[in-house]
Amino acid sequence: MDGAEGNSGQPGPAERSHRSSVSSVGARAADVLVYLADDTVVPLAVENLSSISAHELHRAVQEVLQLPDVALEAFALWLVSPLLEVQLKPKHQPYKLGRQWPELLLRFTDASDEDVAMDEPSLQFRRNVFFPKRRELQIRDEEVLRLFYEEAKGNVLTARYPCDLEDCEVLGALICRVQLGPYQPGQAAACTLREKLDSFLPAHLCKRGHGLFAAFRGRGAKTGPGEQGLLNAYRQVKEAAGSDSEPETTLGSHYRAYLLKCHELPFYGCAFFHGEIDKPAQGFLHRGGRKPVTVAISLEGVHVIDSKEKHVLLGLRFQELSWDHTSPEEEEPVLWLEFDGDSEGTPVNKLLRIYSKQAELMSGLIEYCIELSQAAEPTLPQESASGPQEAPSPSPPPIQRPKLRRQGSVVCSRIQHLSTIDYVEDGRGIKRVKPKRTTSFFSRQLSTSQGSYTVVQPTDDSLEQS
Repeated sequence: MDGAEGNSGQPGPAERSHRSSVSSVGARAADVLVYLADDTVVPLAVENLSSISAHELHRAVQEVLQLPDVALEAFALWLVSPLLEVQLKPKHQPYKLGRQWPELLLRFTDASDEDVAMDEPSLQFRRNVFFPKRRELQIRDEEVLRLFYEEAKGNVLTARYPCDLEDCEVLGALICRVQLGPYQPGQAAACTLREKLDSFLPAHLCKRGHGLFAAFRGRGAKTGPGEQGLLNAYRQVKEAAGSDSEPETTLGSHYRAYLLKCHELPFYGCAFFHGEIDKPAQGFLHRGGRKPVTVAISLEGVHVIDSKEKHVLLGLRFQELSWDHTSPEEEEPVLWLEFDGDSEGTPVNKLLRIYSKQAELMSGLIEYCIELSQAAEPTLPQESASGPQEAPSPSPPPIQRPKLRRQGSVVCSRIQHLSTIDYVEDGRGIKRVKPKRTTSFFSRQLSTSQGSYTVVQPTDDSLEQS
């Protein structure tokens, strides 16, 4: 894999696949098809397809779309199929990775031999996982903003980005403004929204009744909760304008407004991976089983999302966790996440086990994101050198998202839904903690004086032999 990042089995952009990015191959030249987030195709005629690098293809796409230089950092080429998604490094050779695709599927997915034989990746031009959100908002080029917008919109509508209803309505209203223009009072607006509701809201918010009673719905039928909220939000969309020094088009301002709203979501811009976790034991027989989850990893942290319920189970910044991965022979690979918690009001440290053949990829991505974050820290004071020395200290507040931490929000952690392990290592072996432990099991964690991850000291009577 050579450091490429990937994920599997997720709804969203991958669903468009089973399409080839090589349309014809001759002795020397081939037409390579690169797909954008809105399904637009960029055809490229390239020489020496078998040896061309991702960087060279990226440059070619940039020239065709007439994008500014920042696009080289803001976007990356991805190989995407319904089974696996891989962000390519500049030095990667897409054609060779495409030839190795069955091997990658066998290594990083649980796909059957039949599915592996049928799967074929496409080459997509998508957001770079390692591009910081703060830099995204500094971009003024409308086409770059549009590409960001189209990708974010797809992730919201397919529920890859879980959102609360009120946030979906605000985001859907901005899509209405982009596609339909300014709000026009009257019945026509409501009818248009009803007919194309799944173009503005995630599918699970667009469900309507079917059958006998649905046939009696007339033109004058009342709108559903999602429709009415969307209509109200559409009515309230403001016609923002850029500053005099940096004028911005109307569409550009709405793209930016959509992205700003998406930036409130803690998993915006993440790479997504597929895995499973243990369910908490339930019932008289203490039956558990497993729950499918999506693991979202970004420059800021890790989020574990319930794949079925579309809500966050656990969200951690890198300062709040330690991690490792294990791949024992004849056993499933596991990504381990360790974090602070409590048991019946008593502080403890918890260990979450995520079963996934992509544990190695996830662990490598966490490590690289932390390295990037640490490398960027020394540059922060220089950016505010003209101000007082204490200027960088107020930086934490943007991380606090009070609206998103409201009770019942889909982006709030639901630790009570997790089955975790509490333990202590005393030099002789692993002992169960009841309910505390003395040290971290893992050495891999973010080393920073600002970290909030703490070690809980046990009392003598808190240990129980495992």
